[in-house]
Amino acid sequence: MKVIIVGGVAGGAGCAARLRRLNEDCEIVIYERTNYISYANCGLPYYIGDVITKESSLTLQTPNSFKSRFNVGVRVSHEVTKIDSLKKIVYVTNLKTNEEFVESYDKLVLSPGAKPILLPFYKESDKMFVIRTVEDTFRLKSKLTPNIKSAIIVGGGYIGCEMAENLVNLGINVSIVDKNTQILANLDSDMVSFVQNTARINKLDLYLNRSVVNVFERGNQLYTILDSKESIVSDILICAVGVMPDTSFISSSQIELGPKGSIIVNEHMQTSNPDIYAVGDAVCIKNSITGQDSLISLAGPAAKQARVAANHICGIDDAYYGSTATSIMKFFDLTIGTVGINERMCKELGLTYEKVILTPVSHASYYPNSKALTVKVIYNKDTKKLLGAQIVGYDGVDKRIDVLATAIKCNMDATYLKDLDLSYAPPYSSSKDPVNLAGFIIDNLEKGIVKQFYYEDLAYLRSQDVILLDTRTPVEVSRGMAEGFKHIPLDELRNRINELDKNKKVYVMCQSGLRSYIATRILVQNGFDAYNFVGGYLLYNSITNNEKLTKQTMECGIEKELVNVK
Repeated sequence: MKVIIVGGVAGGAGCAARLRRLNEDCEIVIYERTNYISYANCGLPYYIGDVITKESSLTLQTPNSFKSRFNVGVRVSHEVTKIDSLKKIVYVTNLKTNEEFVESYDKLVLSPGAKPILLPFYKESDKMFVIRTVEDTFRLKSKLTPNIKSAIIVGGGYIGCEMAENLVNLGINVSIVDKNTQILANLDSDMVSFVQNTARINKLDLYLNRSVVNVFERGNQLYTILDSKESIVSDILICAVGVMPDTSFISSSQIELGPKGSIIVNEHMQTSNPDIYAVGDAVCIKNSITGQDSLISLAGPAAKQARVAANHICGIDDAYYGSTATSIMKFFDLTIGTVGINERMCKELGLTYEKVILTPVSHASYYPNSKALTVKVIYNKDTKKLLGAQIVGYDGVDKRIDVLATAIKCNMDATYLKDLDLSYAPPYSSSKDPVNLAGFIIDNLEKGIVKQFYYEDLAYLRSQDVILLDTRTPVEVSRGMAEGFKHIPLDELRNRINELDKNKKVYVMCQSGLRSYIATRILVQNGFDAYNFVGGYLLYNSITNNEKLTKQTMECGIEKELVNVK
């Protein structure tokens, strides 16, 4: 059996390695159009920022090492330009010599990946860059001389934000331009407030709800013109607005394509032609939660798909049933983890959902250096099944998002989170882990023990004849307080409860949501109709600060001179 693989990295190289582990006799050849067969593409921004300092650290395998270990023929700088699925051949071009030839196959695996989306203003220049390959990264790195003082990043997704952080850490002034009203579109607006506040603390300029209409060079600088009539002067520009499947060479092959030119596959990773498989960023897979067709450009799913394809080629029954899109990223001192769908998607799908937001600490509060993390969990109100989670914090985000990802993958009832036996020692967690606490809150909601209200309710509540109650300590209140709230510290509430009118609903806030919950229990058992504020003042303060700063830049713009484009 002869297997041709188009493309390396996690999908292609992973499939080749698995094939060899299962079958020592088959012939395996990989065609990769770059000079690198297997590289750490998720680590590329950190090479730019000098976190990773050795070029060799980016290349996980070389053609020679791959040949030695797996007996796989690797042809780098070779591009597959066409597939003839009837004759079972591929057309290949040697990019160094321009030689063209054909190669036959018994089974074909497509792992072409995704290519950057290039906006109309983008052109090849020593001042404009994309980051997809090792070559792209080396090209940018070679231009980051001490003369480079400023950069614009168009696109505020994962790559854009990671690049921004690493350039800032090099002492470069960075601006992010994004057509959306926020960066990191996979986060809801409440959770992204922590990220955008961190961006501004680190001197990042955020140009949100703006698009680039033109970029031109004048002298040694770039002038980027926005649709808001603002202009930004910079030394370099990085285009990071997203990616799309790199499948143009497949168009004439009779292989069925889906959204954005993605490759349609079944659960065995077979295309519409059963002798042709596809894996990685170029394939259309199912979102495990919604069942919808999705494009999920993550290394984890690509590696799993590669294993499934190799197994099936070798006669082992295996299947890939979709992804929950679990992801995590570092952004300065923050860690951001997500899994599943967000609240915005729930609304678009018309789901009846409930959300809980809590702000526990990463480990036992009495053990030094515990830090707050904000956890948002969304579940289906009708079925009680978990739909998604978002966590932003400084420590312990990774293990909590992975626990929640496991719970979602196992189709767990949301209330069961309270029953998970999770490891505990003071340096690592609390006896009631944040994931357990989310389960306790959900259980209380479902049993009618607690009722919630949200940040988006406050504008309406301030116009109603209700009581807004802050139960934090005087010291906490001295640092800031939500408009319209009456202050009674929790420990004084029982003695001062007569100050409150039982005929009015009471909406209670504290710093994190725990003390306000205790306050609602006191109030309810004394005949009040009481509601707990989701996320506490920490969330409220983050959202209001972000809204204030975003509004200022949206209305006034960041003061930049509008240049004459003529």
